[in-house]
Amino acid sequence: MLLQDGTLVEGTAIGKIGTTGGEICFNTGMTGYQEIYTDPSYYGQIIVNTTAHIGNYGTLDAEQESEHPQISGIVVNDFSDSFSRKASRESLQQYLEKHGIVGIADLDTRMLVRHIRSKGAMNAIISSVLTPDQLKAELAKVPDMNGLELSSRVSTKKPYFVGDPNATVRIAALDVGIKKSILTNLAARGCYIQVFPAKTTFAEMDRWNPDGYFISNGPGDPSVMDYAIKTVREILDADKPLFGICLGNQLLALACGLSTYKMHHGHRGLNHPVKNLITGLGEMTSQNHGFAVSDKDLSKNPDVEVTHLHLNDNTIMGIRLKSKKAFSVQYHPEASPGPHDSRYLFDQFVAMVKESQGAEVGRPSAR
Repeated sequence: MLLQDGTLVEGTAIGKIGTTGGEICFNTGMTGYQEIYTDPSYYGQIIVNTTAHIGNYGTLDAEQESEHPQISGIVVNDFSDSFSRKASRESLQQYLEKHGIVGIADLDTRMLVRHIRSKGAMNAIISSVLTPDQLKAELAKVPDMNGLELSSRVSTKKPYFVGDPNATVRIAALDVGIKKSILTNLAARGCYIQVFPAKTTFAEMDRWNPDGYFISNGPGDPSVMDYAIKTVREILDADKPLFGICLGNQLLALACGLSTYKMHHGHRGLNHPVKNLITGLGEMTSQNHGFAVSDKDLSKNPDVEVTHLHLNDNTIMGIRLKSKKAFSVQYHPEASPGPHDSRYLFDQFVAMVKESQGAEVGRPSAR
């Protein structure tokens, strides 16, 4: 494996025999490797698992956050081709081969993580077939994540429905890289959701006459997603209830005139401490983002209130609008496999939508 700064690391080939490139970053989660690999937010990235043993419990279709792996490649320390969990029917090696994912094992991931923490997230290339000189040539072809629009690549191509059609709450979800666990949490709270492709306009979604809007997580640089920023701004102008997660948080901020920036190495893992500034309580959270909302423009829009902060580096973890029914968080309250400290946010969203429904009794219905 060759990193953009010239660091060459050797190990054992796992997964598909071949070559892959992408931005290399690390995830500190102790479990849930299949959920990580299938999260659309990781599209175009090589994931370093900091957990020493990967593959030891196999794979299950039920633990996928999308239909297939979204990552470009994986880097692990100790890779297990066997598994102990009786429910699993396929090893991680078989799973990676089936989906064409290239990886590398038997290297010092602690050293690699320290290197990334020091130098920052950067592009890398993994190959089990190329020479070092060929690696350099291929690495030069890997695009920079800064300024890269990826959501339209991972979004659904056509709308689909989740939940009970007879539910009293209808949510329009803009899929810019949505995870299945988010839809499961909304449906479990009595929502009927129509999931729309990333470039769907507000007018198109509004024709379904939803009670509220959800803006999903997703990959890439939010600042170049003009189409989604416009849609979020129109939802706000229509004064509709809105909830955003991760990329959805960044898009809400951008729609309000705030800016975003590329982080040094990002936040990725299941153990990030966040403080809720409204309640004063702390939450252990699952996070996955390489971009964040900047605090330098907060004074430009006094309607934006910061609601959550990361306790390690004080980055913005959540915002809400004082004059609108809109809020968002930078982390993942749906967190599968966990932690689940923040699932109350789905309850808050559904309560906000129902309150809005009560305020609009007697409105013309298109249902």
